[in-house]
This record gives sequence, C-alpha cells and structure tokens, in this order.
Amino acid sequence: MNLSYPITYIKGISVQRATLLYTELGIKTCNDLLNFFPFRYIDKTAFYAIKDLQPNTSEVQIVGKITRVKSVAQKRGSRLVATFQDATGSMELVWFKGQKWIKDSLKINEPYVVYGKLNHYNGNFSIPHPELELVTEYKKKLQTKMQPVYPSTEKLTNSGVSNKMMRTYIQNLLQQFFEVIEESLSQEIINDFKLMGKREALLNAHFPKSQENLAKAQNRLKFEELFFIQLQLLRKKLINKTKIKGFVFENVGAVFNQFYSEKLPFELTNAQKRVLKEIRKDVASNAHMNRLLQGDVGSGKTIVALLTMLLAIDNGFQATIMAPTEILATQHYHAISELLVDMEVNVDLLTGSVRTKKRREIHQNLEDGTLHILIGTHALLEDKVKFKNLGVAIIDEQHRFGVAQRAKLWSKNSLPPHILVMTATPIPRTLAMSVYGDLDVSVIDELPPGRKEVKTVHRFDSNRLSVFKFMRDEIDKGRQVYIVYPLIQESEAMDYKDLMDGYESIARDFPSPKYQISIVHGQMKPADKEHEMQRFVKGETQIMVATTVIEVGVNVPNASVMIIESAERFGLSQLHQLRGRVGRGADQSYCILLSSYKLSEEGKTRLKTMVETTDGFKIAEVDLKLRGPGNLMGTQQSGVLNLKIADVVKDSKILVAARNTAIAVLQEDSDLSKPENLNIKKTYLEVSKNSKIWSNIS
Repeated sequence: MNLSYPITYIKGISVQRATLLYTELGIKTCNDLLNFFPFRYIDKTAFYAIKDLQPNTSEVQIVGKITRVKSVAQKRGSRLVATFQDATGSMELVWFKGQKWIKDSLKINEPYVVYGKLNHYNGNFSIPHPELELVTEYKKKLQTKMQPVYPSTEKLTNSGVSNKMMRTYIQNLLQQFFEVIEESLSQEIINDFKLMGKREALLNAHFPKSQENLAKAQNRLKFEELFFIQLQLLRKKLINKTKIKGFVFENVGAVFNQFYSEKLPFELTNAQKRVLKEIRKDVASNAHMNRLLQGDVGSGKTIVALLTMLLAIDNGFQATIMAPTEILATQHYHAISELLVDMEVNVDLLTGSVRTKKRREIHQNLEDGTLHILIGTHALLEDKVKFKNLGVAIIDEQHRFGVAQRAKLWSKNSLPPHILVMTATPIPRTLAMSVYGDLDVSVIDELPPGRKEVKTVHRFDSNRLSVFKFMRDEIDKGRQVYIVYPLIQESEAMDYKDLMDGYESIARDFPSPKYQISIVHGQMKPADKEHEMQRFVKGETQIMVATTVIEVGVNVPNASVMIIESAERFGLSQLHQLRGRVGRGADQSYCILLSSYKLSEEGKTRLKTMVETTDGFKIAEVDLKLRGPGNLMGTQQSGVLNLKIADVVKDSKILVAARNTAIAVLQEDSDLSKPENLNIKKTYLEVSKNSKIWSNIS
C-alpha cells in the first residue's frame, strides 16, 4: 500500500464519488486527499447544558437523548421535529429536507452528541439540521476538540458530500495509511527547526488536539512545502549553471565601445553599471545566462538591454527583443534605431502587421546573418523565423508571456541563447524567490539624473473643473496630457462608451482649433492606432484620450500630466505603470487619480498607496497583500504558486528559512546522494514529477 493509490482504496469512497472529488477538487490519489487541508476549524471544546443556553450563542454542542419525533404540517409541506433533552431541560431539533431518511435513522432514548447553530424563538431553543452522532460512535473516532472545515463546491454539497463526510474520508485514510506515511525531511533539519514529525503533523493538521498542536503541524507542513519548491528552483538553477553550456562572449569589441563612447545619450547610473557588470560576467563565462532584470518605469532598462545585444554582435552573434504588444515593439524599434544611427548595425521589426514581402526579406536577412537585431512581438515565435546564430534573447514585460511561448525561443538555436527577462512591474522579494528562484536577479534601483519624482494626488469627480483648469495651465506651458479610461475586459462595448463619452466631454471643454485631441483604444486598427500615437509623439495633439493600451511603452518626454479616470477600477501595478508614462522629461510631472466617492476599503488603500509613494517595490508589496500571489502573477504563472498550505505573503519568514536550508543542503550535497538526504531525495523526485515549476526559461 502507498499514498499514490487512487482514493477508491479508502473505505467509503465509491468510483462515482472519486470521479466527483477529482472533477470538483482535483483529488485523485490518497496523497492528494491527505494534502487537502481544512481552511478553518470549529472549536468544539465546550459542551453546553440546555438550561445554560443563551439567545445570542451561535453554535453549540450538547449531549442528550431524543425522546420523541413528529412531523408538523406547515404552509408549504412539513417539517420533522424531534424533542431533545438532557438532565437540565429540553429543546427541539428540526429538519426541512430529507425527512424520511432522517426519521428512519433516528434512535429514541439513545445518547447523542448534537452540534449546530442555535435558534431562539418565542422563548424556545431549536437547532435546524443539526450534526448528530451516537455517543458510542463519537468515542470511537479520532477525537478532536477542533473540528476541521474543508473547502467545498456547490456541486459537492448538492451531491451529498458534506463536510462531515469529508472528515470521515480523511479519518479513514489516516487510519488505513498512517503507517505508510514516510518522513520527507532529514533528521538534521527536523532537529534544527524543532519541527514536528511528518505523520504527527498531518494528523494534527486535520484533527488537532489543541491550538498549539495545530500551529506546530501547520508550521512543519508550510516549511516542507516551501522547502521542496525552493529545492526544485535551486537545483534547476544549478543545472543551468553547470550542465547547460552558454555561448561565450569573450570580446568587448568595436561596436560596444563605439556606442559607449560616442552614442550613449547620458552617463549610466551606478545601478545600470552594476547590472551591466553582472550581465558581462554571465556572458563571458561558459555558463548559460538566465537573468531577471527588474527596474521601475523609466529606470533605463532599454539601454542595458541594448548594450547586452551589442556584446553579442561584437562576438559574431545576433540578438532579439520580444515585447508583448505591437506598440511597445515599435517603440523599442524606433528608440534603438535612433540610438544606433550611423553605426553598422542592422535592426528590423517583425510584428503581426508586417506585410508578406517585408517578412520574406527579414527571414532571409536573419538566416544569412546580415540582420543583427530583430525586435518583435509573438510573431518572433513563428516556425519560419530562423536565426543564423542567436546569442541573446531579451523578453520585455515578461509577465505577459506564458511559459511555453518563452521556451519556444530556445528552439531557435542548437545551443540556447542567453536569456535576459525584463520587467517594469516590481516583484516583491518573497514572490521573486518563489516564482523566479531559478533566475539570477538584477535590480536597477535608481532613476537617471535630472528625473523629478511624479507628484500624485487623488481627486473626486466633483473636482473635475479644477482638474480641467490645471490641464489648461499645463498645455499653455507647452506640455501634453494623457487621460486614461479603465478597460474592464468583460465589456469592451462598455469601455468604448466610457471612452467616447469622456472624449466628447473633453472635446467640449477643449475645443479645436486651439486644442487638438488624439484618441486610442483597443478596437482601432494597428495602423490607425500608430497614426494617432505618432501625432501625439510629434506634439501635433496636446491631449491623448486612451484606454489602457498605453499602459506599456509610450514614451513622450513632453507629456507631464497623467489623469486616470475611475482610478478605483484599476489594480495597483496598472496605476503604477500608467503613472510611469509621465515624468520622462526634465519638467515636473503630475498624476491625478479621479474617483467616485463610493470606494471599497481596498480601493481606498490602493489610491492612498499611490499618493504616498512612487517606490515600485513598496507598491508591489501592498499589491501582493491585497491580491495574493496567484492574481499578481497573472494566469500564466499562477500554477507555480498553487500552494496547498503555505502563503508566500504571510509565511515570508518560513519561506526565507526554507530557501536558506535548501541552499545549504545543495551546497553540501548537490545530487542529494548522501545517506542523511535519502528522505529528501525520494520526496524531491516525486514532487518534481508532478510539478509545474518547470520550464526551460523561467
């Protein structure tokens, strides 16, 4: 017998029930059920006497006997009523559903333990649909003062799988399989952290004897879960470093040096220099680079990316940047082409709207090596796109890409290219450790000199006239303004209406010819969108009315005001990204968050955070607390954090301890082959087999 057996091996679970538990909760094996933990516990430490019941008591537990049962007619149907008494008094137990089955199963004058929610009406107490158990059965069970409550679904409840039934299944599982539960950590780790043993921890997580035992059990199981995630990520990183060979960029050659000395538009910040040094060290070694570059909006990641690509070119390789949207790809293309003007470096752009003739030309130039840098969108992943020798692949705003898409870049070469993953969405440390634990992380944590912090204010809709006056003042100084409307994906029609209504009211208050307005939204053709963007970039229009399509990648240094309509409908990272569209020039810039008076607590926290700080990492920490890790990473990555019991936000101290322990174990025994690590190795192999962490590019 072992825990990989299907749950039909557990007493009481039929094939039909097993199918239901799998489709509703993903529980297939005994191990799945064993690791299906309660989300709360009902404390059943107290037994009440009927005479001591109070009208405001919520849930009570009483020992007594049923003395009579009757059916009582009511307006619609009937109800079943049992008289229940103990030595101090009597009360009623009431059922509205399943009356025949319940009536047949009740035993008169036998002692029962009754538990349920207390009702008080006309001076009488009753419990509707109580939990009932004969005292003889109650005494046989894995008795616990704290009763587990398991997550459920409507379908399970309607199919008769109650919480009581789930408890029975898990109790039967523990009784049948208790002896085959094996320890998964080394004795040294258990001793160092004073952890509960595995069997005892699982027993106490489901049926705790006390609050203290529950806390110890949860601590043990959280540590274990996070430890094995870290072990997988760190071993993967180790394999990347030692087994996967990377191209060696030995030379810092003519192209890099010419750009650095003649073309660099500004002195690099210390943070940029530090990051560049880390990248150069990676690509000069024989190992494969797999690095995450975090930097706030406007911190100068693009220059670092470009210098990395020039290193590749100096060593006879090609380079690519993949961006999530056509707007961002086009912008990278224009910015990089401008920086490399008069240099012998060929750059091209490949997106969905590039015509067939131009595509063929790009494909040809890629394959014969005359094209050095290709910038593009998902179009880069097409099978027809073949490089002669791709040396480095840069992925921008990586959270927009799924794992499979990123891994596809590997197949473009015989050897995997060096990978630099960039994000302007700061990732909290705990999350970076969990999701990107296999990557080396670089952070650009200072803005280029001369940049002023964007001033952020929150205003209510009733202040709109003063906001419009402020806009006029800024436009009179020669500045430009963004006005962004929310995009709620369920209803593009609704967004469009919001946007058009907004556009019309702006057009009334800012009439032409004095004022010119651009409009950009998701339903426009790419060419029209680009035309409107370019009008704004060139300063032909002073106001850009848009949906969140401008969240990433529009760079207009002259734009100094960002107005976000219905700001309460945006997430924190989106608000932060939008604010990053201004403050790119030397002028003081402003972000105005407009909202209605009706704000949820979470909405208030988000807007208050935006006003108080421009530090992307602080904002990301608040966002993580508000939204939880799964939502923060987006659907593509949420599977990575499909945790059973741990929480990377609340359990950050345990996470750090688990990671440090995993590092120490691998430093001593990278193959986990020492006798003391046999438990760890066995569990590690099982966990890795079923894990989703696990792409070639993180």
